[in-house]
Amino acid sequence: MALKDAIKRKQREEISGGGGGGGVGTLRENDGGKEFEVDLSFVGTTTLSSSSGSQPPLRVELPPPRTPVSLAPRTPAGPPPPPSSPAASGAPPPRLSSQFASRGGLDGILPPRAASIMAAEAGDGKPQPGRRPRSRLIVRLGALLVAHSVLVSVVCCIAGSVAFLLLPVLAKNTYVSENALMPGSANPMFSSQDVVEANRFLKEILDRGSAKVTGTEIAKLIGQHVVDVGAELYYHKFHPHGNQFHPLHFFSSITNTMEMQHNSSCTLFGLNSVGIIRAPRGDGKEAIVLVTPYNSQNIGQSEALSLGLAFSIFSLLSRVTWLAKDIVWLAADSRYGEYTAVDSWLKDYHNPLFLSNSGKIGTGVCFEENILHLLDQLKVKGPRYNIFKRAGTMAAALVFKVIEKKEKEERDSLTIYAEASNGQMPNLDLINIVHYLAVHRQGLRVKIGSMHSLLKAAWLKFVGEMLQLFGKLTKHLNPKWKFDITSAEYVEGTATLASSIYYQALGVPTGSHGAFRDYQVDAITLDLSPRFSLNNENNRSAFLLRGGRLIEGVIHSVNNLLEKFHQSFFLYFLTAPHKFVSVGVYMIPFALLIAPLPIVSAALFSANDNLGNSTEKVNQEPGCIGSSDMELCSGSWKWLQAAKVVFMIHLWAIIMSFLPYMLSQFPLMTPIMLLLVWAALSICILLIFYLIFGACSTHCGWELLKSVMIAAASTGLSLMSIINFSTAQIGAMLIVPMCLLVQPLRKQMQAGVCRKAVLVICNLTLAVVGFPPVALLIAKGVCEGFGKADVGTFWELAQLLWSWNSATYLYLLWIHLPCWVLCLHILLYPCIGRSSKA
Repeated sequence: MALKDAIKRKQREEISGGGGGGGVGTLRENDGGKEFEVDLSFVGTTTLSSSSGSQPPLRVELPPPRTPVSLAPRTPAGPPPPPSSPAASGAPPPRLSSQFASRGGLDGILPPRAASIMAAEAGDGKPQPGRRPRSRLIVRLGALLVAHSVLVSVVCCIAGSVAFLLLPVLAKNTYVSENALMPGSANPMFSSQDVVEANRFLKEILDRGSAKVTGTEIAKLIGQHVVDVGAELYYHKFHPHGNQFHPLHFFSSITNTMEMQHNSSCTLFGLNSVGIIRAPRGDGKEAIVLVTPYNSQNIGQSEALSLGLAFSIFSLLSRVTWLAKDIVWLAADSRYGEYTAVDSWLKDYHNPLFLSNSGKIGTGVCFEENILHLLDQLKVKGPRYNIFKRAGTMAAALVFKVIEKKEKEERDSLTIYAEASNGQMPNLDLINIVHYLAVHRQGLRVKIGSMHSLLKAAWLKFVGEMLQLFGKLTKHLNPKWKFDITSAEYVEGTATLASSIYYQALGVPTGSHGAFRDYQVDAITLDLSPRFSLNNENNRSAFLLRGGRLIEGVIHSVNNLLEKFHQSFFLYFLTAPHKFVSVGVYMIPFALLIAPLPIVSAALFSANDNLGNSTEKVNQEPGCIGSSDMELCSGSWKWLQAAKVVFMIHLWAIIMSFLPYMLSQFPLMTPIMLLLVWAALSICILLIFYLIFGACSTHCGWELLKSVMIAAASTGLSLMSIINFSTAQIGAMLIVPMCLLVQPLRKQMQAGVCRKAVLVICNLTLAVVGFPPVALLIAKGVCEGFGKADVGTFWELAQLLWSWNSATYLYLLWIHLPCWVLCLHILLYPCIGRSSKA
């Protein structure tokens, strides 16, 4: 029997008196023909003695768990065990520690050969000279990655690029996560009678529009019909206000409502008509918002049809009994822009303005004391139509309008716009129920944005064909592997994915639904396009019937939900109207791309630190004056000089980002002039910073400078991935290769011919493409078309970004531009002294 089993057996019974000739608490065991005696009555020790007498007895120290066991030889003629032991004092001997026994106890150290070797090596218990303690596994793994940083960088970059190209293949079909939505479970109530009512309302609006009456006449007509169906009515008056750049309002969704454009006055205003249906089965705490934008100054047939469709749905909802949420219909006057009308109403809805606080309002506010003349023109049957009214908390919002396209299609189509500011997306369930009802109930063709330039790309078709061939091979190997995708599906999915990433990264809403996302309300914009001309009454009636039933079905599903959308995804990319890539999948390419950055940074710092430690004498660098400067310019503190350079460049970039706010105060300057002045001031400030921070910063060594620059870029990309992941993803595809490949040109000239040519071409190409204005113009041209692009286009794009408080503007100037300047600094670094020998 093995000694381990014997010890475990003894643990289960009380040790009192030995058996088989042993003393108290002893155990005899035969191992390989030699008999050993183990003393189990111990507190901290036990005695091993050989009956053959060929080996001296051993005393085994059994300390607490997690400490090494020490073995010390014991002379045969030693004194008996001390009386203080539990066996001598009459106390019951303690049991063997369960933790010690669970780790194997004495098994593995008690065989004769092992015991003799360990006893000989133990000696006095002192550590053996020249033996280093083994480091932890995570430390050794990190050291291994740092030692092979080049190989790790190549593997991670290739894997990240391949994973990014495979995102359309890894996309999953959409599904409704929340069971309470139940799209299509109820029969639609929107009938041909509602279509007749929509056509009648359409004709009334067109008659008013052909008479070229004032904009208030359309609002009055809408208000009269709202009152006729028994709903509550009020008018919302707003003034045009432009989105202006302000450094302190970047991440603030609530801006000053009353800031108007410089060329506006109190006589310029828009007028929204708002109708509210109180839910018969609700408590007034939740509401669904329907938005229909129209131009009151020049209303067309498409906008009139949108109003007719919206009113017919609103009239139907005023008669149903299943409503559990209030219905708010906003007929938005879009003469100054759709977003302005909706955003102004939302600000007043969520931030009520009281007349008692009028003294705290800015100077751009218009308060007409005599506003009754306007209200008299809008007077309809119904009380208190001039008082702002509210419903419950907004559960969801739908912005829908009819768009007549020149290109006619086989079926009526529906285009969904979901992108809001800074990459915000509505809950995926809202898109899912619209897609399900449109395709499976109304037979509409659903479309989302796509990058048309990629649809004709030859290289993308080649990649799609290769993936299609690979999918066929894997299907032959295992039919259960679902890797089959056609080349056409891959190209279309990639173009849609690129469009989704671009518009999320741009940070500018794709419709007036973006105003709702600033208040955490899930909203989308639906563009309904008929396949035939709107002048054909029969086709128009069929189109209205399908559109009305679609909107009714969406409202019915949202009405079933007893809480806000929460079950599905908020972070996703769309590759098709029915396919998406979740956050758990698209994070993989980004993680693989930025993974080499900290590893290469540590490798460069470690290599430079070892080089500094191996140097016995440190030569003072030119420009370093004094002992403290000499210590900072050399040795282990040399990295502070590199950190000072990186900090200087980032501080310059922050100052540069505030210059447009001052330059925008000069309205007479053209975009080209503004861009040239911005560039000239930035260059002058950069040169001043180089003079202030001293000449020692240019002699810190390009290796340390590159190490600190990579660390700063890695931190910036990680933070940007939290604010706007799409921006971080696009930025990583440019910054990572630029940071990893950059080397001084003089050092590259010392390499071989092939390597020198590859490095020079790659560095120069990345330096040109990575320049923020060039990168932004290329991204815009690929997605939206180059058109009439000139020097002033970058200023217009930058103005678009900062006016919408886009985080991409901060990324370009706070992360991307400093990294590009530092890479250019390293590229032109004078490889002299010790830095060139590394």
